[in-house]
Amino acid sequence: MTWTVDNSGSQTATIGTEHVLDSPTTSATYVFSVDTKNLALGDLLELRVYDMVDGTNYAQVWKATFQHAQVNNGKVSPPIAVTTQAKFTLKQTAGTGRAFPWSVRRI
Repeated sequence: MTWTVDNSGSQTATIGTEHVLDSPTTSATYVFSVDTKNLALGDLLELRVYDMVDGTNYAQVWKATFQHAQVNNGKVSPPIAVTTQAKFTLKQTAGTGRAFPWSVRRI
């Protein structure tokens, strides 16, 4: 099996807005990666993954929160098996809106 980039890009955060970065509709296992190199003192970032577990409603299946500058900039979710549809989001809740390179890979 090989990993394929499902989608990638860079998102400049608007404080308080949950940005949907990718919403694939293929049942697969996914990994969400975000580069937090631009985080600074006072910044707070939330990363989330949702799965449409019942075919109608999204359920949050993973969340991570990062604050201030990071020693290890690369943030990677665990592999997440998606049933029908997923949603990968980024939300900065404090500080100055920063740019975050990201990617979603599937197997």
